[in-house]
Amino acid sequence: MKMSGGPASVYLKTILIVLAIGIAGGTLFYTNWLVERLQHKDKQIVELYANGLQYVVNTEDNSANLTFIFENVIKPIDFPLILTGMDDKIDLNNAASFRNLRIDSTLSPDKKLKFLETKIKEMDEINAPIIISYQDSIVFGKIHYGDSDLIKQLRNYPYFQILAAAMLILIGYLSFSSIKRREQSNIWVGMARETAHQLGTPISSLMGWSEMINLNYKNPDKVQDIAGELNQDLIRLNKVAQRFSKIGSNPELKNHNLYEELERIIRYFERRIPQLGKNVTLKIEGQGTVFAKLNSELFEWVIENLIKNALDAIESKVGKITFLITEKTKTVEIDVADTGKGIELKRRKDIFRPGYSTKRRGWGLGLSLSKRIIEGYHKGKIFVKSSSPEGTTFKIILRK
Repeated sequence: MKMSGGPASVYLKTILIVLAIGIAGGTLFYTNWLVERLQHKDKQIVELYANGLQYVVNTEDNSANLTFIFENVIKPIDFPLILTGMDDKIDLNNAASFRNLRIDSTLSPDKKLKFLETKIKEMDEINAPIIISYQDSIVFGKIHYGDSDLIKQLRNYPYFQILAAAMLILIGYLSFSSIKRREQSNIWVGMARETAHQLGTPISSLMGWSEMINLNYKNPDKVQDIAGELNQDLIRLNKVAQRFSKIGSNPELKNHNLYEELERIIRYFERRIPQLGKNVTLKIEGQGTVFAKLNSELFEWVIENLIKNALDAIESKVGKITFLITEKTKTVEIDVADTGKGIELKRRKDIFRPGYSTKRRGWGLGLSLSKRIIEGYHKGKIFVKSSSPEGTTFKIILRK
């Protein structure tokens, strides 16, 4: 599990693009289907109108029938319609010959006729005219019709919807990229500071031991004790280098005795906690023969981060940090409990997020790295089991 997560990001972008294309295609298909249905309905109305006119022409008493057609067929029509002769001639004196057209009342008859002829051409490009015949053989008229305002709006609707969806996707993508860049920036800054912090502890210790050697160079026994501590700090420097070398790679997992691993880490901290001006007891409880698959250097990093967070949370001079080892059928659980001030409920979801820190000079990477190490490398789990003003308990679950 690498910290950059490039392939996952590309996969997510591909899903978003495919999803956007699917939504756009589905919207266009459905809208076109609706438009076709409405056009078919309009065509049926025009055919009804044409059949009515044919019926009127073929009957002797047509005055009442014309009134019926005008009141029940023509009036409900809400799309543009022009009635012409077989040669597409328009009778300007007959107001029923053209409906639902916005015509400038100030136009002269010639300009009005030219306007209607242009509209006929536009309508015929959209819908084929309906023929009106006399006694099924003689064509005496045509009905030219266009699309209603509803159909026009439906035609344009999917493009507005696609544009809005594209803008939302673009805003979401830019926001996601901005958040990702900020998170990566926090990670890199945090890694740099974590490196300095990891190196700073043993280096400061080495400088202290060096000073003590200068003060006690005439006391061989004292110098020998200091040499042992110097060696421990050198070993720690080597571990720090190994830790960072394993980030981004696939570290080897081996069976380790958890009790012994925790005891070794605790011994290192016990000699250095007094320098913080606190009296904090570190204790291990549980079975001493429990083994788990882990990488020793990275697991040590996790425990150190939890101890450091616990020490920061313990505001009084006296406190306790307890490690409880519990063996399950297929897993091993480690509860890390402290007597600190606890974590607020609203902040528990954010404590593992890179860059999040409640400390004034914190860089918010310790718990984020711990989560990546346990869940990414060890395929385990780490989470806040419980927290209150009396203390916090973290739970780590590892494979046996």
